[in-house]
Amino acid sequence: MTASEAMILRGPGAYSMERRRASVRHVLVRTLGYVVLTLASVLCAFPLIWVVLTSLRTPDSALGRSFIPTAAEWTAKAYSTAFNSAGILGGLANSAIVTAATIAGILIVATLGGYGFARFNFRGRRTIYITVLSTLMVPAAAVIIPLFLELKIFHLLNSLPGLVLVYLGTSVPFAVVLMRGFFERVPEALGEAARIDGAGEFQTFRLVMVPLVRPALLTLAIFQFVATWNEFLLAETFLRSPGLLTLQPRVYAIVGQYSTNWSLLSASVVISAIPTVILYVVLQRRFVEGLTLGALRG
Repeated sequence: MTASEAMILRGPGAYSMERRRASVRHVLVRTLGYVVLTLASVLCAFPLIWVVLTSLRTPDSALGRSFIPTAAEWTAKAYSTAFNSAGILGGLANSAIVTAATIAGILIVATLGGYGFARFNFRGRRTIYITVLSTLMVPAAAVIIPLFLELKIFHLLNSLPGLVLVYLGTSVPFAVVLMRGFFERVPEALGEAARIDGAGEFQTFRLVMVPLVRPALLTLAIFQFVATWNEFLLAETFLRSPGLLTLQPRVYAIVGQYSTNWSLLSASVVISAIPTVILYVVLQRRFVEGLTLGALRG
């Protein structure tokens, strides 16, 4: 006999009281969950809110006592200074060029490589894949010196094409592994049907397989955008000319040795974060579709 059946046998009053208790427990648990989530959201949002408010202060009140600026402290001068004097506009342009070129190269190489590993059996396939997979264990800081010497030999040091090649080399392994997983979840019967209809291997890849993994490509593009746009260490190491600096080294250059204009620095951080926020808000639905693609095999 279950607990509910026992309550019914004891009478409608006991059953009704037990239901009320269960309802109260449910409300309390949900309320506690909302409180915890609210506190976590506030903790996560606090640094961003602080940076935005600091960017709207005057430089001499950036580290003031009040969290919200007073009426006399409100100003947007830091943003105009960031664009006109700090070189943030040039950093934005360089970052846009490097990011666009890197994403385009990654999508091409990772799509072809992932499809090849997922659909073709060739000699050394497992060895090559394990080699590619093992490079994910090597941190970027461990290969800075070899990359520096290699770029210097090929006269690509202190150039945007050289930085793009470095980003491609360090990002391709993860991208290939990711795309291989997506292609393996696409039913092979679709490719076989296209071949029966007379399509070649490349036509099958381009017209059948690539459209099916389009959400995955968008997910990969978002991951790569965030990684490239916010990358600092490699860009700071391989770019020395002020006119070639990408956005993050430009922002870091605002930090002074003895003093820092915190309003200007905060404004630059906000400017650098805006494209990422906009991209995620606009493509959030597609991003989630890409993460859940292939959860069920067709």
